[in-house]
Formats: sequence, C-alpha cells, structure tokens
Amino acid sequence: MNRNDLCWCGSGLKYKKCHLDFDERIESYRYDVFKSQCKPPHDIILTPGDIEGIRKSGVINDAALDLAGSMVEPGQNTGAIDEAVREFIEKNGGIPACLNYEGFPKSICISINEVVCHGIPSKKTILKEGDIVNIDITTILDGYYADASRMFIVGGHTTPEAEKLVRVAKECMELGIEAVKPWGWLGDVGAAVNAHAKANGYSVVTELGGHGVGKDFHVEPFVPHVGQPGTGMLLVPGMVFTVEPMINAGRYKVTVDKKDGWTVRTKDGSLSAQWEKTILVTETGTEVLSS
Repeated sequence: MNRNDLCWCGSGLKYKKCHLDFDERIESYRYDVFKSQCKPPHDIILTPGDIEGIRKSGVINDAALDLAGSMVEPGQNTGAIDEAVREFIEKNGGIPACLNYEGFPKSICISINEVVCHGIPSKKTILKEGDIVNIDITTILDGYYADASRMFIVGGHTTPEAEKLVRVAKECMELGIEAVKPWGWLGDVGAAVNAHAKANGYSVVTELGGHGVGKDFHVEPFVPHVGQPGTGMLLVPGMVFTVEPMINAGRYKVTVDKKDGWTVRTKDGSLSAQWEKTILVTETGTEVLSS
C-alpha cells in the first residue's frame, strides 16, 4: 500500500495519516517461529465505528444476562430462561446469535454442574438448590456481536468445593484479562490463567477457548487458556476477543454428547465453571465491551 492510498481500515483517510505508523510498528517486530509468534491480520483490527457497534450490542447482552440471572432459582426450568432472554433481546432490536447457529436449537447456552459449555436449555431441565450454572449469551445488534457468560449458584448456597471452583474460575478470567497488554502476546493470557488454575488444584480445558468477535461470531484469534508467555499472536489496539477459561475441578478432558452433538461435559464427571467477557485491546490496556 502506498502512503497516499486510502487506508485499509476504511476510515477514508490517507494511509500515511491513519495506519502507516501502526503497521510499521507491527512490521518492526522480529517474530520468533519457535514461539509461534505472528502478526495479526488487518481484518481483525476494528475501527472506532465497529467498536462502538460492539459496545452497543454489549449493553443489551449484559442486560440479558441480568435478566437470566434474576430467573435462576430452585424449581426453575432452563427453557423458560431461554424464552425470556430471546424475547428481551428481540424486543430491544437484537438477535440471539446462538439460535440456529450451526444447528444449535436454542437462543442461549445454560450449562449445569459437570456440563462445561453449550448446554441446551429445556423445560425438562429443572434447576436444583446448590447447582452451579453457567449462562452464556451472545447478542447481535446492527450486525455487531457481543458475547459474555456468568456463573450462578442456585439458591445462593452450594458446597464449599463448588463455591471455590466458581470463585477461582472468575479469578482465572480476571487474571487472563489483566495479562492482555497492547503490543504484548496472546500466550500471556493462557499462561496467567493456567498458573492460577493449577495453583488451586484445577485443570483448564484445552479443546475449547476464547475467540475473536465483533463483526462475526467467531473470528481470529483463537484464545487458548493454557500457554507460555511471549508466544502466539501479537496483541495490538483495535483487537476484540473473548477471555473465557473453562476450569474443571478434575481432569481437563471433555466429551461431547453423542445424541445432541452440542453438550460438552467433563470426561471424569467433575464440576466445571466458566466466566466470559468480550474485551477490546486499547492503547493503554483493555476495555470490557460485554460482561
């Protein structure tokens, strides 16, 4: 691209007055192939307009999570929560991204106890006192996606072991987000998450992870929650992705339900917990766009 060409980002500005210095900084790095270091592609570096679109979608997504959380109680069926969230998102001009995504039959994911993720809501699934529940919601608003999940303890009380798992899983997510630095490396996220999980006697699911999000549901980069510092993709301002470690009380291995093709469970039947936020890499750190 020539200096006087219009910038690749679509701003309408000449390249020399927009992303030239930015690209030169990216190109100045010596990428170590033995550390899987790589530069981010232009198409995952979002414009201020894109970011504002995700931010607005995040407002609805967070409110939908608030609604879902208010319905978590003993005796509640998960199908009713799904229906209420779908109605709320649509009433506010959005689209529940999960509905019919690659055949997923419901609007949100509700994962209970040993279910790691992608639990399918059903009127036959009744929440019980002491269950630990992850509710994962993604909203599309005006073409922009916001994705987040939270843990809930049904009835407000569970075993000390389950309470600790829920707490540590949240800490793992928070430490992963703290590890995100502009001009840092993606592997720093997984290194921080895994170290805290292992220190508490837990394991981190490796087959699933975070992902780029914004103009589509899943884009680059894949965000592993196990890793080594200084490895992976270079993190630059304008990147948006999720940090969503799945922390197991037992072993890290998982299985997918053969009947429904979606529900992921711990292979050893142990409890699992997960929290998720959509974050933006900024010039000085991060901004949470949905939580």
